[in-house]
Amino acid sequence: MKGKILHILTAENSIVSGENLSSRLDISRVSIWKHIKKLQQLGYIIDSSPKGYRLTFSPDIPFAWEFPAREAKIHYFESVTSTMDIARDLARKGCPDFSVVIARGQTKGRGRLKRVWDSAAGGLYFTLVLRPLIPPVISPMVNFVISIVLARTLREMFAIDAMVKWPNDILVNGEKLSGMLSEMDTEADMVSFINIGLGININNDVPLVEPRATSLKKILGRRVSIKNFLETFLNNLESRMKNETFKNVIAEWKPYTMTINRTVTIVTHHRRLQGLVVDVDDTGALILELADGSREKIIYGDCFHGEYNIA
Repeated sequence: MKGKILHILTAENSIVSGENLSSRLDISRVSIWKHIKKLQQLGYIIDSSPKGYRLTFSPDIPFAWEFPAREAKIHYFESVTSTMDIARDLARKGCPDFSVVIARGQTKGRGRLKRVWDSAAGGLYFTLVLRPLIPPVISPMVNFVISIVLARTLREMFAIDAMVKWPNDILVNGEKLSGMLSEMDTEADMVSFINIGLGININNDVPLVEPRATSLKKILGRRVSIKNFLETFLNNLESRMKNETFKNVIAEWKPYTMTINRTVTIVTHHRRLQGLVVDVDDTGALILELADGSREKIIYGDCFHGEYNIA
């Protein structure tokens, strides 16, 4: 109902009487007043007068009702331990494809290899629940598709040179803008769901302890609408996924990566390797040439460009 009220106030762009809202939405004027009060508490500036209500400001918060076409699939929280935790529970309970869990803040946000992901105010933190009809062996391609769509969306919306660091971090000018984490569950020989967690530095101040990180606000010198960015990205990704065959994904991904032909450090739970990246094969594995000339296929791990000392 809050979304319907906001839609009317936004469309009218003028004072709308309580009687008008009551009639159009088929609820009492008292109920209208209660919804208006709640919206005001959430940060919407709605002027109230004897003549009615007028919306003058909407906060840049991705409440579910801000996405009318997706409202039933959007789950917004002020604070959670991790959006991945919430999404996993929803997925196992049967939530639909393209459900989205968004949090304004996370107390235990995490990246790959269980590293902590700083979830400062102003960033965008969400997990997508996807249910592609594919066998598990193809599932890594989903991450690469999302990397392609995210890089393209950033380029098209903000004219920035968004690049991908293997496997799927987004960098701008060599600094990290976005990270991705994925989890999968299977049933028989097919994927049941793939959860993709994304942390994107939008308007947050990047902490000094992360010198290799950046944000859209830092790059552009202005704040960016989180709502507009999220809606555009979700629309682009859903349009892509409807007809996705997962063929030739790596070939399409390669022009966006800055990892090939670079010296890198690879860190896994048990190993630390340095070498030259000579290629990424069709499965998404990184081909690393070591100092002795031998080559290793790297399926997972954190990748750091250059020689990098890990504390």
